[in-house]
Amino acid sequence: MSKDKFLTVVDHNRDVSGLKYVYPVVSRRAGGVSIGINLNTNNACNWRCVYCSVPNLTRGTPPPIELSILEQELRTFLHDILHGDFMLRHVAEADRQLMDIAFSGNGEPTSAKEFPEVLLLVEKILRDFDLIGKIKIRLITNGSLMDKPSIITSMQHLAQCNGEVWFKLDAGTKEGIARINDVNLSPHSHLERLKKCAAACPTYIQTCMFALDGLPPTAQDIADYLTLISQVKEVIAGVHLYGLARPSYQAEAPRLSRLSADWLKNVANRIRELGLNVFVNP
Repeated sequence: MSKDKFLTVVDHNRDVSGLKYVYPVVSRRAGGVSIGINLNTNNACNWRCVYCSVPNLTRGTPPPIELSILEQELRTFLHDILHGDFMLRHVAEADRQLMDIAFSGNGEPTSAKEFPEVLLLVEKILRDFDLIGKIKIRLITNGSLMDKPSIITSMQHLAQCNGEVWFKLDAGTKEGIARINDVNLSPHSHLERLKKCAAACPTYIQTCMFALDGLPPTAQDIADYLTLISQVKEVIAGVHLYGLARPSYQAEAPRLSRLSADWLKNVANRIRELGLNVFVNP
């Protein structure tokens, strides 16, 4: 990283650190510095969201995870953040607080077969740095694999490590999910995966809303979305509602544009009327 370049919320370049698996970001949703763990180093994912900011995104799963490299990178990076000058060199003063370790990156993290081992490794490293319970471990996921027993077991483990899940749900109908996430998915089946996840670990819905061809989601789109999430309002911790912060690298990119802060806040108020906590990032 350049010594005079500060991280910003609009630049989540996974290569900025020069490492294979570990990268830093300033996260507007986390509220400070987040250490990302990118297990999908081949830019492969089982979804293809039209707003995805990963270049050269392909369908698939990640290659085998080199656990020894990941451990070395995370230990070195944590040391630089906690005991070195990383924050001074690369983070604006207002953001100089380590908020979390986040499984995110360039594809679906839980599609890595080593995900349970990686979680155990991260827990061990955070215990060595006396950070368990002091920062969050977050899984940012599309939730597509939450029907697998091994993943639910990992979610139970995540909960024991002061962890939480941000579970993607962008639309309330099968057609909306196909349009936004480019997958053939039943909202009912996705809701069942969400319920299993929330029973194992504190879980937030994460929803991205944007204008397509200059038009915001329709009134019916919003009504369908609200109807769907109302079915899980008793089991989830809240909703992260956000707009476009970084450019899409998908073919639909020219068709996408940001919604106004007021538009998103109006939707957030309707979510709150359901009795849910909402965090809005336009």
